[in-house]
Amino acid sequence: MDIDSRVNLIKQVGEEIITEEELRQLLETKKNVIAYDGFEPSGRIHIAQGLLRTININKMTKAGCNFKMWIADWFAWMNNKLGGDLEKIKITGNYFLEVWKASGMDLDKVEFLWASDVMSDKEYWKLVLQIAKLNSVDRIIRCAQIMGRKETETLSAAQILYPCMQCADIFYLKADITQLGMDQRKVNVLARETGPRLGLWKPVVVSHHMLMGLQQKSFDDKLENGKMSSVDRTIAMKMSKSNPDSAIFMTDSREDILRKINNAYCLPKEVNENPVLDYAKYIVFEKFKSVKVERLAKFGGNLEFQSYGELAQAYANGSLHAVDLKNAVAEHVDKLKTLRQEN
Repeated sequence: MDIDSRVNLIKQVGEEIITEEELRQLLETKKNVIAYDGFEPSGRIHIAQGLLRTININKMTKAGCNFKMWIADWFAWMNNKLGGDLEKIKITGNYFLEVWKASGMDLDKVEFLWASDVMSDKEYWKLVLQIAKLNSVDRIIRCAQIMGRKETETLSAAQILYPCMQCADIFYLKADITQLGMDQRKVNVLARETGPRLGLWKPVVVSHHMLMGLQQKSFDDKLENGKMSSVDRTIAMKMSKSNPDSAIFMTDSREDILRKINNAYCLPKEVNENPVLDYAKYIVFEKFKSVKVERLAKFGGNLEFQSYGELAQAYANGSLHAVDLKNAVAEHVDKLKTLRQEN
């Protein structure tokens, strides 16, 4: 695969890349490029963490990257996930691994590493302290978003240490590319600022899209009348485990899937900020070559779309009704269970 093809494949993953020029130079000059993502094992895994994560990592490895998945068990413990029970967190981490295997993740170029396995390494903690010494407390607190927290919340001392540790992860793992969600952008930028000050490299940031939550209430509660940056707006609209109806979980039944999608926020002719179309673009068309919409003859009969662009255009001009869109997306998401079983 030539450089242009590799860059274009990674651009399919990165909703934002900092910077594309640096990415191209990296691919041109380094043979063994390392990309990484980290995750807190924290309860049930939803479709964005399961299927979408698998889709993205497969694209990164196809583009020639060696991928490191950082199982951030200590981070989940510090962030009080699962009640701060480290044993439950470890069990959940292993559950996540099994979900990715079942979802068809290409594991030949993926290495799974546990944070707890390096916590006795003095070199790791030296990196953490070096990063902490170079940054003010205010600068670190601005990264609270990466933990699902607000800057205005009262944070524990462990949670203040968390961004320094996550920044250290990048250099400890020798990651050339940080391939995390848009919600992790602030700590990735911190790494780009801090790396050269430590005599280290400036990692390329490939921030993947965050699948929208299905419920309108999640938009209304968080968008604050539009007074947000584009990045914060994207993060506010993402699905949440705290509201089970805002996401499809990997263990959801057919009935759950149909109910959640058919009750989803989906304004007529509205293409932007439409979670049902978000599922169609980032999940359904990644797994199916075409999407069939079944309709009664009196409503115009069946339709079949060969691309997301065709589907979105039909929805925007009103030739595809919201109810029909929801039914089609729900049916195809449910069919993915069969694909997972085949894998």
